[in-house]
Order: sequence, then structure tokens, then C-alpha cells
Amino acid sequence: MPDKLKLYGSEYCHLCDEAGALLGLLGIDAEYVDIAADDELIDLYGTRIPVLQRMDTGMELDWPFGADGLTEFLHKP
Repeated sequence: MPDKLKLYGSEYCHLCDEAGALLGLLGIDAEYVDIAADDELIDLYGTRIPVLQRMDTGMELDWPFGADGLTEFLHKP
């Protein structure tokens, strides 16, 4: 499992809240990155949030994802 994860989202995104809650239920820590203050991040993720990114490989997992998809994503080499 990767050491570092980032969860890209926005303050008023209920889907982002759901993704964060799922991570919490599974005991997975991720740095939350609010894209609202960064135009480049808005361009990259504005229509895709929430997005989970593995910092070891750069791979990204777009919402919607459940526990099974998340587990598979985290255990990919």
C-alpha cells in the first residue's frame, strides 16, 4: 500500500465528503487538497472530484469508487 495519498476535492462537494468518509471507515489516511484556490487544479480536477492520487506512482482514481475498487487501486504495483 502506498505511503502517501492525496484526495483532491472542494469544500462544498458532498461527493468529496463521501469519499473522505469511506477512506476514514477503511482507516486510510490521505492529505486533503482543496482545489478551489488553485486555477491549475481546477482545470485538472474541477469536473472529476473527488479524485484520489497515489503519490508513489501518480495513478489516480476518480469517483465513484467503493471499498473494493479502492482496495484494488491501493494494492496495484
